[in-house]
Amino acid sequence: MEHTGTELRRGWTTGSCATAAAKAAWLMLLGHEPPASVTITLPGGQRPTFTLCRTGLDHGHPFAEVVKDAGDDPDITHGAIIRATVRRLPAGSGVQFRAGPGVGMVTRPGLPIPPGEPAIN
Repeated sequence: MEHTGTELRRGWTTGSCATAAAKAAWLMLLGHEPPASVTITLPGGQRPTFTLCRTGLDHGHPFAEVVKDAGDDPDITHGAIIRATVRRLPAGSGVQFRAGPGVGMVTRPGLPIPPGEPAIN
């Protein structure tokens, strides 16, 4: 493909969208009103803002959704709804991640998380 000199439209990773959705749901868990958008900090220091397409309660637990925008990257997940639901666990339980529909599981060593854990990568 020949480079035409035009800049490609930036998109966001599935993990960034999931982080934004989780932050919004967490804010709701803390008692805040459902936000229309949230800003996250990326590893490189960028601070993008994500618009939420939906928020609410799922069996009493707050959730938030973001529509993935992959920009000009030919990503099959472009337009997918990325949803995060949060719930309070007993004290001392730490943070746990559970895979929802469409989230893959690590099957072999090699990622920073062990096999059997959910992964968005």
